[in-house]
Formats: sequence, structure tokens, C-alpha cells
Amino acid sequence: MHDIATIRANPEDFDTAIARRALEPVASRILALDTQRREALTKVQEAQGRRNEASKAIGQAMGQGDKDKAEALKAEVAEIKAAMPRWEEAERKAASELEDLLAALPNAPASDVPAGEDEADNVEIARWSTPRTFDFAAQEHADIGPALGMDFETGAAISGARFTFLRGGMARLHRALGQFMLDQQTGQNGYTECAPPVLVRDEALFGTGQLPKFAEDQFKTTDGRWLIPTAEVSLTNAVRDQIIDTARLPMRLTALTPCFRSEAGAAGRDTRGFIRQHQFEKVELVSIVRPEDSEAEHERMTEAAEGILQALNLPYRKMLLCAGDMGFTARKTFDLEVWLPGQSAYREISSCSNTGDFQARRMNARFKPEGEKKTVFVHTLNGSGLAVGRTLVAVLENYQNADGSVDVPDVLAPYMGGVTRLEPAA
Repeated sequence: MHDIATIRANPEDFDTAIARRALEPVASRILALDTQRREALTKVQEAQGRRNEASKAIGQAMGQGDKDKAEALKAEVAEIKAAMPRWEEAERKAASELEDLLAALPNAPASDVPAGEDEADNVEIARWSTPRTFDFAAQEHADIGPALGMDFETGAAISGARFTFLRGGMARLHRALGQFMLDQQTGQNGYTECAPPVLVRDEALFGTGQLPKFAEDQFKTTDGRWLIPTAEVSLTNAVRDQIIDTARLPMRLTALTPCFRSEAGAAGRDTRGFIRQHQFEKVELVSIVRPEDSEAEHERMTEAAEGILQALNLPYRKMLLCAGDMGFTARKTFDLEVWLPGQSAYREISSCSNTGDFQARRMNARFKPEGEKKTVFVHTLNGSGLAVGRTLVAVLENYQNADGSVDVPDVLAPYMGGVTRLEPAA
């Protein structure tokens, strides 16, 4: 959510900022609604004050035997009571329209975010490792996966498109990846492991920016709850409506959870294989920090995600997203794209974003700096550390052999019970 005081002070700057998101100027509309709300609220407050004064004066007039004055005051009070609902409704209407307008606007990009419309305008920051050279034609995971236990047909038969049934060594490798990531983020990177709910209320999704604009991308239960699209929702909302003790900052939280996305906005994309599923697992990273620490925390979080790829020896590149390709709540985002030899392309495997105080304002999450009386909104950050399914895809494609088998990365040995290679079924 945007700060209305900042918009009042710098409407032109605000319009310039959101123009980088390809949005039309909106500050004048915001300020008009804000003026309507404030004027209506002033009238309500003035009417309440006058009503209280007149009511008190009625008693005084009655005590002095001045019935005419008392009756005149009663008539005035009645007139005020009759008029107040109109002003109260005007204030509610303007406030509601203002809130809806602000809630629908994405975060403003940071000053160092490059201009651009889509992924074609993203900027490569760095690359790590050189893709492996194969002495055979590398295959995509969707081709080698079925013989190893990646059962697309059974998943579709049970649940429909974009669901997969993993069996045997494939299921174990998937579990090993998630456990390895979680151990790495907690043991080496200082994140606190959490086991949060995967069903949340409307206000939780509003707080992290999925509602109201992206409702169609979510799965909703019959009792009005929502399945989380990412553990970011549960972890970030852990500080909702709180004034956090400064000594607790920075807070670094992580969780390995199932995630659920309808993929309504991705029709026709990655329909084949395991890359874009309705149900998947992900290790999520969330940081709650002081405003002055968020830029450094963003780099730290991204490095924590990179560490998983490096430990698995998976080549990747780091991208700085342009303004037009960032998520709704982000002010700056780094994507990590892993090399998939079967596709001969880099594909996103992690997205690490600094949202500034955008989510904190929606959640009313604050802290009180030492020596100050006023509270300040925290900054929140989130990132994948990593998406387990996409990492499984990357391992299958980068560690494949000519006979259809797949070697298990060395760092996963403690999680695989002695299994060092997945062999295709006879």
C-alpha cells in the first residue's frame, strides 16, 4: 500500500514512479478522493462537536427556565442528527474508493530498477559456472522423467492437467532436495525454520498483495479460506498488526511447504512437464528488517538462494528485473535462472524481492526505533530458496546420462540412503 502523505507531498513524483509500471497518472484522482474524505470527515466532526455543545446547552436552558431556547436547541440537535448520516456516508464512500484505488496500485520501482516492459528488458548481472558439454543429445526432463518415476499420466488421471505423481527414487530425490535446502537455509544462513498454516484468510492474502487483484490465480476453499500460493503469505503475516521489538530485527524465517496456484494467467505456458504445476513444494525465505537494512538484506537473501544452486553445481545466471516484469509488491527483484540443457535455455528457479514498506503498510507491521516515540513500518523481503520441483527438473537435465539414468548430486548423498543414481525402469 502506498503512503497517502507522500502522494500529497509529491504527486508528480508518484505519477512518474508508477508510469514506469506502464500505468496512467492517478495522483489527481487519489488526491481528489482524499480531499472528499477529509472534507466529509471534518463536517462529521464539526457536527458532532456542535451536537454535543447544543445538547449540553439544552440542560442549562431548562435549568434556567428558558423553554424557548431549549426547544430551539432541541430543533438544532434534531437537524444535526438528520444531516450527519449523509456526511458519514460521504466519508465512508470516499474512504472506501480511496482504499480500493490504492490497494490496486503496484509498488513503485526502486530508482536503480531498469526501465522495460517485459522479461526481454531484464538485465543480466552475473553468471555462475559453465554449462556441461554433453557427448549425446541432452533431453528434456519430460522425456527422461517418466522412466525414472515422474508419472504425468497418473497425476492427470487423479487431478487433471498440471498435476504429477512421483514414484520411487524420483519421489525420494524430490524429498531430498527440499530437506537439503531447508537444512542449508537454517544451518548456514541463519533462517528460523517454521511450519506455518497453508490455509489463510482474506486479510493474509491482502497483506502480501495477492488480493484483491490476483484472486483468480488462487485456490479458494468452500469455507472462504485460501490455499497459499507461497509460504511468503504465512511467514510475512506472522508480524501482522504488531509493533515488533527492535531487538528481534532482523527476523529471518523459512519454511518448506506445499504451494498451490491456479496458473490462470499462464494459460498455454509450460503445459508439458513439471515446471508449472498447480501443486508444488518450495522453500521460502522471508526477512523482516529495519528500512535502512533492506538493501543489504536483499543481497544476502539472494546469495542464500544462490548457495543452493552452487552446492548442487547447477549453472545459473542472476538477473535484475525491469520495472515492467516485477511482481505487484516488489520494488526491486533479482531472479536466478538455472541452465536447462534439454531446453538449451536459462529458466527462472528463484525470485528474491525487496518490497520496502509496501506489504508492511497493508499488514500494519511496525517497530519503534530506539529513542523514538513514533513507530515506523518495517521492510519485508521474500525469495525462493528454492522451488523444489524446478530444482528437480534442473538436476534431471544437468545430471542425465546417455542411457537415461540420472546421477545424484554429491551433496544429496546423506538424504538418499546410499542411492547415487536413478536408473530407468526396465
